[in-house]
Amino acid sequence: MSIAENIRRIRTQHDMTQEEFGKVAAVSAMAVSQWENGRAVPRMGAVQRIADYFNISKGEVIDEGTDGVVLPAGAMPVVASSATVPLLTLGRVHAGALADEEEIAHRVEVPASVCAGHPRAFALEVEGDCMNRVIPEGSHVLVDPDRQPANGSIAVVETEDYRAVMRRWYKGSTKLMLSADSFEDYEDMIFGMDDGPVRVVGTVVWFQAADEME
Repeated sequence: MSIAENIRRIRTQHDMTQEEFGKVAAVSAMAVSQWENGRAVPRMGAVQRIADYFNISKGEVIDEGTDGVVLPAGAMPVVASSATVPLLTLGRVHAGALADEEEIAHRVEVPASVCAGHPRAFALEVEGDCMNRVIPEGSHVLVDPDRQPANGSIAVVETEDYRAVMRRWYKGSTKLMLSADSFEDYEDMIFGMDDGPVRVVGTVVWFQAADEME
């Protein structure tokens, strides 16, 4: 079954309206409607809340066709069929302090040669300046959910409370450091084994600066 079918099945099995189901997932009834129509997919935080509430595994919510990867809402598969490929921008990722991703309505054109190597990638708009040595604020980044970050690469991660941040990734045997690459002065974010899980959303594989979008 698809994610849309799974969500509709879970909701109807428990005789819930879309509004009631939305309260479980901490989203609006409109968001639930979009999930069930296949126009959007739930974020990991919403999937976890659904699984916890109904005492089921996240796999019962996630479409088997995604191989267990839950993309941010609005993700679209990329088909490299022309010089540039329109790609939905999913939201803003903050290159700075931890903050929630924000929904925005926009489309990004990504070179087909890039898309071909990252068929399930999605775009995010950068807000914040902690990566401005390499990626200016307002840029669009292409994030590959299938590529695990190597030390020194730029990763988008979610923390235990489902907040997203983009920084350089450095992982040791007992610590994870998310480091800024900025002209400004930012402290590194350091996570130990007891600090709760940090989920890798994906690795940044391409970006387009804001002044190149005009």
